[in-house]
Amino acid sequence: MAIRITRVYTRRGDRGETDLVGGARVPKDHARIDAYGTVDELNAALGVVRAFNAADGGHVPVRRELDAVLRKLQSELFDLGAELATPPASFVQGMFRVGDAEVAALEAVMDRCQADLEPLKSFILPGGGRTSALLHVARTVCRRAERDVLRLMRVEQLGTGPLRYLNRLSDLLFVLSRWIGRHQREREFLWERPLEREAALRAARATPRKRAASRPAARKRR
Repeated sequence: MAIRITRVYTRRGDRGETDLVGGARVPKDHARIDAYGTVDELNAALGVVRAFNAADGGHVPVRRELDAVLRKLQSELFDLGAELATPPASFVQGMFRVGDAEVAALEAVMDRCQADLEPLKSFILPGGGRTSALLHVARTVCRRAERDVLRLMRVEQLGTGPLRYLNRLSDLLFVLSRWIGRHQREREFLWERPLEREAALRAARATPRKRAASRPAARKRR
């Protein structure tokens, strides 16, 4: 069905209620509103990423590829928001539901980007260039959307597709942050404590070998 919006305000939400798909009225702090509201926030965060990505210099083909990925994700998030805004009683045959195909598509993009990246030796400190840093912000909003959807699943009937999609999407946003940073030649900063601990363990393992290697020489000197 075509969408036509001729008026933005309706005054119907002035008392703290809103309409779900199908016409049911619920409070604006309802778990279902929280869920699709955070998905909407995530969509806006991706819009900010796209704006900064378009303004940045550097590797133009890669930035165009990133923009195409993010634009597709924004459309899918509208699909997801519509699904979350539709209570079970209002679903009709033919309505879109996020499912295996969408999750598999996210995994395919991740696999393609991962092929360009070095394995991680520690967790990454969020940051890097502007686009990379904003993708990290979007990732954390995605995690919050995932938690909100989980809370909704505890009180209302909802398929597993939305939760799986958001879980995989947060992983993709992390990978995309590293991927665009690599092509823009930005430095990654790692969480240092695990690296320091690993270095200390290596030094401790090496010390007994050094002591054992020095004993025969000591005996010969006697």
